[in-house]
Amino acid sequence: MALPLEGLGAIVTGAGRGLGRAEALELARLGASVVVNDFGQPGRDGSGEASAAPAEEVAAEIRATGGSAVAHTGDVADHQQARELVELAIRTYGKLDILVNNAGILRDRMIFSMSESEWDSVIHVHLKGHFNTTHFAAAHWRERSKAAGGPVYGRIVNTSSEAFLAGSAGQPNYAAAKGGIVGLTTSTALALAKYGVTANAICPRARTRMTEDVFAGFEEPGEGRLDPLAPEHVAPLVGYLASPAAARVNGQLMVVHGGMVAIVERPKVAAKFDAAKETFSFGELDELISPYYAERPENETFAAAEVLGLKRS
Repeated sequence: MALPLEGLGAIVTGAGRGLGRAEALELARLGASVVVNDFGQPGRDGSGEASAAPAEEVAAEIRATGGSAVAHTGDVADHQQARELVELAIRTYGKLDILVNNAGILRDRMIFSMSESEWDSVIHVHLKGHFNTTHFAAAHWRERSKAAGGPVYGRIVNTSSEAFLAGSAGQPNYAAAKGGIVGLTTSTALALAKYGVTANAICPRARTRMTEDVFAGFEEPGEGRLDPLAPEHVAPLVGYLASPAAARVNGQLMVVHGGMVAIVERPKVAAKFDAAKETFSFGELDELISPYYAERPENETFAAAEVLGLKRS
């Protein structure tokens, strides 16, 4: 019996550790040939000497189980290196079918304390990194579709965060980047649908190097149990979204963790007010909008832990 991703070529960025590693291993387990990308800097803030070891170790791990994998150690935030990553996949496997964007860094600071470089670096790696790889993959699929005279196979899975959905006071750069990734995903989904390509985004909850302080003290696993926040809970959804089974899933945002997947609806209008005349006056807006908020609970903005549905141990 053929595996769901057999014969398909994939790229997973940020795949040397954590979520990316789990996702690369899952795609390989499902039959895909994988280009394992990781720039290899040890610091979660993007600091330290770049190393080929993380990407090469994961690629070797895939090959040791009978799969096909090569390592790429370039920086996806660099436009040319992202081009080389996509070209490597096409050259090695004949085509690219799956792109999983996961690479990122953190440089946390309150908005009033954040430096320009702390803002720029996080937007650069997360948002531009997602754009760079998507740009070159999309061009590849468009050309293939033109040559074939019809749709081809293409899957994009992007990594957003609940920091975008629920807010994160000390991460304005990260929250903005992750919100931008959702916008990039929905735009890409609309643009590439006619070529047979889908684009979806996930908001994963996982205990990784990037979130070790966020989830410190939250429900540690018991003896012999898989951590509810293990990246291995997220990887199966990525494998599904990358598969032919998800052909009708496009432009979606999903929260995933510990045996749960939640499909997030597009924003809805909560209330609507119409001007009595051609346009509003200040007084009319005050009369309409202020009572609306006065009647709502003051604590409607939930704490991050409540939004995440987590409990401290």
